[in-house]
Amino acid sequence: MTEKVQVVIITGMSGAGKTLAIHSFEDLGYFVIDNMLPSLAERFIDVIEDSKEFTKVAMVMDLRSRGFYDQVVPTLHKLKDRADLEVKLLFLDANNVKLVSRYKETRRLHPLARQGRILDGVELERDLLSDLKSQADVIIDTTELTPRNLKLRINKLFSHGEGSNFFIEIMSFGFKYGLPLDADIVMDARFLPNPFYVPELKNLTGNDKSVQDYVMNADVAHEFYDHLLSLLRNALPGYVREGKSSLTVAIGCTGGQHRSVTIANKLADDLHKDGYKVNLYHRDVEKKSK
Repeated sequence: MTEKVQVVIITGMSGAGKTLAIHSFEDLGYFVIDNMLPSLAERFIDVIEDSKEFTKVAMVMDLRSRGFYDQVVPTLHKLKDRADLEVKLLFLDANNVKLVSRYKETRRLHPLARQGRILDGVELERDLLSDLKSQADVIIDTTELTPRNLKLRINKLFSHGEGSNFFIEIMSFGFKYGLPLDADIVMDARFLPNPFYVPELKNLTGNDKSVQDYVMNADVAHEFYDHLLSLLRNALPGYVREGKSSLTVAIGCTGGQHRSVTIANKLADDLHKDGYKVNLYHRDVEKKSK
């Protein structure tokens, strides 16, 4: 049986958190499109379905789209009638006081505000969306939710039992080629014994067992590695609880050929065994050390 495409239509009050929701769905692996015209939604889903590249789609439909109010409910019913789709309507809401406050903080004008009165726009939009809200599968009131808690709520409701999408990128690099700009944690392995000065190991890398054995045979390497692994094992659950989608740990040595590659390989293997999704990347291993 062909797997159904998961479709989430994100709508709701302007200022209720649709932009934050977009980022949460992207982190869950959804193909996300903002400001989708209701009249184009079905054709867009057909293209996604034919590509077989994505099985989860999230689309924001709101009053920025011309004809939104007339088209969104018929579009929703049409999509829900399709046997190849599993469609959910997510409606984001917040009370009027909070919505007005958010608009004042950002100094933006509500799209339906008359003569600059934000509250008038909020009340008109609430009235226009009342029918759509009544048909929502999920309603999230963001009045008292922090961005982190909104993300956690969406993760819980729309991860489809896949568990956390948090992943760790373990990167090796050479300090001589510059620090990685996207690293969250940087560890310096330049104090470890250097295989570069051993003739038979110089032209090998930390992907070779002989280099790994040379580096890890030193007591200082074992001490360093054990402390690093313990540190990460204690810290990683906290990153997950905070709703962080990924963490990049960069291990550096002089040229990014031997010591950093050895430690990164070992770290990736152990964290993978711990049940984390791990991506291993050796940034500079192909560069020639001189």
